[in-house]
Amino acid sequence: MEEQSWEVIASVPGDLYAEILRGLFEAQGIPVVLSQEGIHSAYAVTVGLFGKVEILVPSTHKEQALQLLKDYESGAFQLEDEEDDPDNQEGDPTEQP
Repeated sequence: MEEQSWEVIASVPGDLYAEILRGLFEAQGIPVVLSQEGIHSAYAVTVGLFGKVEILVPSTHKEQALQLLKDYESGAFQLEDEEDDPDNQEGDPTEQP
């Protein structure tokens, strides 16, 4: 059996953002490994270069993961605020007719 090759697709600041992206990729069926090597692992340092987390995916999923990351960063998955939605004709539900 051939060993799977993993590639770094992003280096992000901190665990929280890395975990959000992990969830996004895994929801699309893309396996993910987060790498937090160095001083960050020994000391809970999460600022500057010491807080960087590398996101790795199998090379067979690299293009799909990069496109998903690009879509996420462009706001493609952002929900519209209903108050700002001009198509929302319902108005305020607490308002009496």
